Amino acid sequence: GAPSCSGSRSVPFEFPRSRSKSTGDEDDDDDEDDEEEEEELEGDAGARFGTDDGEHDSDDDRERMINLAELTPYILCSICKGYFIDATTITECLHTFCKSCIVRHFYYSNRCPKCNIVVHQTQPLYNIRLDRQLQDIVYKLVVNLEEREKKQMHDFYKERGLEVPKPAVPQPVPTSRGRPRKVLGSVFRIPPELDISILLEFIGANEGTGNFKPLEKKFVRVSGEATIGHVEKFLRRKMDLDPACQVDIICGDHLLEHYQTLREIRQVIGESAVQDGLLVLHYGLVVSPL
Repeated sequence: GAPSCSGSRSVPFEFPRSRSKSTGDEDDDDDEDDEEEEEELEGDAGARFGTDDGEHDSDDDRERMINLAELTPYILCSICKGYFIDATTITECLHTFCKSCIVRHFYYSNRCPKCNIVVHQTQPLYNIRLDRQLQDIVYKLVVNLEEREKKQMHDFYKERGLEVPKPAVPQPVPTSRGRPRKVLGSVFRIPPELDISILLEFIGANEGTGNFKPLEKKFVRVSGEATIGHVEKFLRRKMDLDPACQVDIICGDHLLEHYQTLREIRQVIGESAVQDGLLVLHYGLVVSPL
């Protein structure tokens, strides 16, 4: 009979056969060819549809179950050692972390926690992107992780009397049959909260301050809520200053205090502190007295 799939269904086609009616030798050759052709076709059909004894594909062809422990190194945040939550990738080196972890890390460093590459000289948060595909994979692999995270977020806002944020709904992209329109305008936009541009001018260092790296970029754009204390921390990190080295920051004729914000300084000192739209700050290095 015709070869069948797992011994149940008939093959949905027949194999054509043709015999030439000739002399005896030719008939014998044709019979042998037909038999060989039939064996080949039956073997091919058996391999394709299964054998008559009900055997299925080998174990190698079946879907292999993977232990979650094998995938754990690829879905863990190297900062908090937990599963990715709001997986966020650095565009410079493609390393991924939890969003809250990497944002908190960039408060005091501009380097990747894994490879130590400089992400951005002044604003590393510009070079991170949410990885929604990876986060979806994590939620599918780890049972109940998404539900637990949603509950924790809900409880966090409720305990503080805040409105629970609604999940973002993706907007449908309109399709048009015509040519795609070009997006006009600059792709890079400076966030509105970064409303102060400062110019950092070095006025020198006294003896004993030791070796230090000169500031590579003296133009910085920051929030007006940033304080002189933030500016000092920025200078110390960029110039690798010794803790014993004191940083004095001056605007005009005024020696500035740590608690003063840049917006207040600009309002109090006025246009004399501004040059071409930049708030000009001078800084010098001295050795702290013992």
